[in-house]
Amino acid sequence: MTTRRILLAAGLAAALASPALLTPAWAQGSTAPVPAQLSAEQKALLDKATAYIQGLSSAKGRFVQTDQRGTQTQGTFYLQRPGKARFAYDPPAGLLVVSNGNNVNIFDSRLKTYESYPLSKTPLNLLLAREVRLDRGVVITDVRPLADGFTIVAQDAKRQALGRISIDFSNGLVGLMGWTVTDIKGGQIRVRLSDFAETADLDPKLFVLTDPRRKVGKP
Repeated sequence: MTTRRILLAAGLAAALASPALLTPAWAQGSTAPVPAQLSAEQKALLDKATAYIQGLSSAKGRFVQTDQRGTQTQGTFYLQRPGKARFAYDPPAGLLVVSNGNNVNIFDSRLKTYESYPLSKTPLNLLLAREVRLDRGVVITDVRPLADGFTIVAQDAKRQALGRISIDFSNGLVGLMGWTVTDIKGGQIRVRLSDFAETADLDPKLFVLTDPRRKVGKP
């Protein structure tokens, strides 16, 4: 599966595991991220976001994804922190993205392809980590207001996952609204959440995805 295919047809998967965000370009002269000098107000928003993510356990809802060309796809998502997520695209997209806590597995039923990436090397690990520490492991390059909330822009301090992720939160009772992933070439994929609700007792099978192309009894 090409990088372009991941970015355009599996944009939400790109947020999880795009090769464009995994390419070791630091050795090719890429510039390390520079931490922002945050004001007291920005630090307060950062603290609110950290507390919210850390307190988030299980949730489900709908998502709408917009790629660089403006094409929209949608589907249903499930989150179970730490580490687990499931994004099932509506037809005709034919994509299923599942994080089992260690790896992110992506199956495209139309192309009959199956990909797997370490969760630890993906930008969305910021949301799924067991302990959310926005002052460790990531570099906060900006905290800025939105019309109805605020956004936090972060990059991987360890230089494992390239590109950046902008996570949007609502004002007042802080809530997760979505995120935008920007790869090292400037390509963006935007994900917006709706009907987001915390829930309980999600089926553990939601977060299991093995290669469906393999036949039972064969390696």
